[in-house]
Amino acid sequence: MARQLTVDDARQSLETHAAAKGAEIREKYGPHIGWHALQSILSDRTCVRYPCEIVFDAGPLLEGEFAHAKAKGERPEDGCVIYVHPYVAVQPDRVPDAVLYQLVLVNYGDFASAADAEAFGAAVLGISPQTYYERICQLADEIGAAEA
Repeated sequence: MARQLTVDDARQSLETHAAAKGAEIREKYGPHIGWHALQSILSDRTCVRYPCEIVFDAGPLLEGEFAHAKAKGERPEDGCVIYVHPYVAVQPDRVPDAVLYQLVLVNYGDFASAADAEAFGAAVLGISPQTYYERICQLADEIGAAEA
């Protein structure tokens, strides 16, 4: 008898897929992912399913949030805006950290988890998920402190 797939199986599968997709993106656009490479990634439908634009605006963000992807319309094909805290705008090397974390929501929807975002972003940047996690946490902490 075949084993039933569980939600945990699906989550692990998505995390593995997100990391593999991240590695593909790094191979295509790396090794350094800066502003120009990030723009190319956002324009490439093999990397990002739907059109995305980056807007540096804290207005739509929750307190302490460094970035958030928001749909432009009712249909995913309408694309989304990735709002990034202006604190990050003056640190261009950190913009990819913030944006890559959001791309799993664009590509996989609400089923995507923080672990998926960490696996994806780390693979694109060529670092360990733990290092990426620490960079994201540091960014969130700095924004929280700047807002206080």
